[in-house]
Amino acid sequence: MSDRRDPGPGPSSAAPTGTMVGRMPAGTSGALRHHRWAILAVLCISLLIVSLDNTILNVALPSIVRDMHATSSQLQWMVDAYAVVFAGLLLVAGSLGDRLGRKWIFLAGLAVFAAGSSASAFSGSPGHLIAARAFMGIGAAGIMPSTLSILTNVFTDDLERARAIGIWSGTTGLGVAVGPVVGGWLLAHYWWGSVFLVNVPIALVGLLATALLIPNSRNPTAQPADPVGAVGSIAGMGLLLWGIIEAPQRSWTSPVVLGSIAAALAILAAFVLWERRSSHPMLNLSFFESRRFTVAITAMGLVIFALMGALFLLSQYLQFSLGYSAFQTGIRIAPIAAVLLVAAPLSMLLVRLVGSKPVVFAGMGLISVGLFLLMRTTVHGSYLDALPPLFLLGAGSGLAFAPCTDSVMGSLPLDQAGVGSATNSAALQTGGALGVGVLGSLLNTRYQDHLLPVLAHYPVPKSIEQLIIGSLGDALAVAAHVGGRLGEGLAAYARQAFIDGLDLAVVVGGVVVAVAAVAVLWLLPNRADARRPPVGSEPEQREER
Repeated sequence: MSDRRDPGPGPSSAAPTGTMVGRMPAGTSGALRHHRWAILAVLCISLLIVSLDNTILNVALPSIVRDMHATSSQLQWMVDAYAVVFAGLLLVAGSLGDRLGRKWIFLAGLAVFAAGSSASAFSGSPGHLIAARAFMGIGAAGIMPSTLSILTNVFTDDLERARAIGIWSGTTGLGVAVGPVVGGWLLAHYWWGSVFLVNVPIALVGLLATALLIPNSRNPTAQPADPVGAVGSIAGMGLLLWGIIEAPQRSWTSPVVLGSIAAALAILAAFVLWERRSSHPMLNLSFFESRRFTVAITAMGLVIFALMGALFLLSQYLQFSLGYSAFQTGIRIAPIAAVLLVAAPLSMLLVRLVGSKPVVFAGMGLISVGLFLLMRTTVHGSYLDALPPLFLLGAGSGLAFAPCTDSVMGSLPLDQAGVGSATNSAALQTGGALGVGVLGSLLNTRYQDHLLPVLAHYPVPKSIEQLIIGSLGDALAVAAHVGGRLGEGLAAYARQAFIDGLDLAVVVGGVVVAVAAVAVLWLLPNRADARRPPVGSEPEQREER
């Protein structure tokens, strides 16, 4: 995490406000000026593979179903294990970077990410893949906050730093949006493990380039880590998502599911109390005293909730229901990326004209309409039914992301910018994990509720029944094996049950985002308030490579 600190009175007080100042060995300053754009390229490419892995797996899910016979809940955990661990460790990793050195945490993150990617590529069972994805999340948490901290140290000129941060922000959105396209291309040429294995050479090049180019920096006055808060956040989120994802398999009234959700809420409540009383909290709860910060970060979490949940559902619909290949699916999801990349820079121009509130409201409104329009999809529909919602989802996400991020960061004092960035990233990851978990769980519940009464009329072995209700992919595989009119009937029922589940999920998602949009219109300040003055502290220490 980067800390933009006013060094206070003294020899370094002439430095511009917000610039990180510290002791720098002779020759380092010139090297930084000469290599700063190469350093930015290393940071952004590393960030790209981290963002890419939030969505690249979606198009590989049908292939994994065929190879591993994974259930729908296991598929959701393959996606969510990465995001939950990633989100839970972001603030801890940023704090360690401040204390131990950002370069070392960045290097460790790249090494862990490469190892986790290799383990994921060669996993032989759903459980092994879920564990490997969680390990990748540890590496991603070391990479993401370090990139912004290193960037801010390297780009000390205000204008260049703003330009570099703009490129950094665009890389984050680009990775999420183009993940299905890249994943689809890889699956068209290689096996499903290639969506993970592609990370390894990039991470290894990043390790070498970081060792040669990037200087180390740390904050000698940084707060110590908060291991109790880290364990509490991960345990609470993990139990909550486990309960949501397992509910369709065990029923929402299952004592195990209810106990898991109750325990999660209790742990999260204890986490809040601990953070409020801790002298060095992982999450500074005083941030939430700012209405601008609270509303903006909640809105951004719900935007990514809708986007990630929709991508998870659409990837399966396009492949299982419409019969597209993985690459064809990635290409057909690409309009979200294309429109998002146009809408994101446009949003900040609109903010200058009318303020943040109407732009964020319009973006969330478009997302909500896009989700509702996905109800037009049918078993016998076509891609054209899904195309307008794709455009609306991309446009709405692009309009909402940048103003929400600007509101979050603009509501904090300059010396807390690094912590704010990590909190912002944690909200994105948590929102994405909940989007897949909640919307996926709603789909699975409706899917199973529709199929089980039909299967009750046939002498289906329990193991085969579990396959059929486990996922649409397995149901279609069983139907193809059975063949004849019975197989055709099973396939038709399964596809219709999936569409009914999709309808429920998108309606709930649309309502949630619509309610949040109204809350934004009511609560979000339209213009930036003056920043609180930065807190004076000792200058940062920048070390040799």
